[in-house]
Amino acid sequence: MTDTRLNRRAALIGGVAALTTLATPGILRAQDLGGARRNSSSFIVQNWQDHFDRLGSGAIVCDTGSRALHYWNSDGSDYRVYPSSVPMTDELTRTGYTKIVRKKVGPTWTPTANMKARDPSLPDFMPAGENNPLGTHAMYLTWPAYLIHGTHDTRKIGRKSSSGCIGLYNPKIAELFAITPIGMQVRVI
Repeated sequence: MTDTRLNRRAALIGGVAALTTLATPGILRAQDLGGARRNSSSFIVQNWQDHFDRLGSGAIVCDTGSRALHYWNSDGSDYRVYPSSVPMTDELTRTGYTKIVRKKVGPTWTPTANMKARDPSLPDFMPAGENNPLGTHAMYLTWPAYLIHGTHDTRKIGRKSSSGCIGLYNPKIAELFAITPIGMQVRVI
């Protein structure tokens, strides 16, 4: 009976060791991202200094690659990461530097001509409310028709699903809206 227990124990230990050996290269490969570091949520870790010379009133980096919005307050003591939706295609993605120029609780929505061409069933106008694609809050950028806004369709977060905007869960856009001043610098990468 002792031999059977030892054999089972040896087989179990050997199996675990084999699995660990086989899994380790995969784990190491997953971490090799060409110098990019990811946090436990799979977002690429960002540092504001990599994007801006100074914080000023704070900074936002919208990372379309890892589908996350990064926020820093004016002294860098408050750093937050929000999962986001990003543009569906590279053609719809505008990158570069911009800033928040206007904020609106309960935004209305008017689809652009390009949106209507892609989907003729879209309404000409949608008032603020439960089904509005801009969700409960919107922050407008210097680029016309590009916004950081909420969404009622939570399936869109973490996906390439927008026509150019950066979307957040409604509770998260409300949180970001409350702490983001007009004039805050934004970079979309």
